[in-house]
Amino acid sequence: MDIRELYQELILDHGTQPRNFCALENASHFAEGYNPLCGDKIQLFLQIKNEHITSVSFQGSGCAISTASASLMTEALLGKTRQEASLLFEALQALMTQDNLATVSLAELGKLAALSGVHTFPARVKCATLPWHTLISALKGEKNNVSTE
Repeated sequence: MDIRELYQELILDHGTQPRNFCALENASHFAEGYNPLCGDKIQLFLQIKNEHITSVSFQGSGCAISTASASLMTEALLGKTRQEASLLFEALQALMTQDNLATVSLAELGKLAALSGVHTFPARVKCATLPWHTLISALKGEKNNVSTE
């Protein structure tokens, strides 16, 4: 089995059995995102204490890419600082939008590297990045819904 097949299996697994899929009671940070092109919707809940993400979850509906991206994101964010979360957003944004993947260290991304194939499908980039844009909005405490349009 090659790496692309492993990545596809990981995306399918997280897309059909998302982790941390629930409302987080007493969330200190919250944001909603919407992709009007395909109908993906996400609600992201964060609990941040002493600048560290101590709990994270999401709810919503969407395609397998959007759901998998949100699920993988929640696993990756736990224990990270706000700054580390922002840097992870930048790395994922580069991973999914640049043709030159040499600028992103796939090894450092761990399971998130499974999203690397999204950049070859431009119409799916907005699906995969919606949870991440929603994260940035939650970290900033913005009250407006995030839209990928």
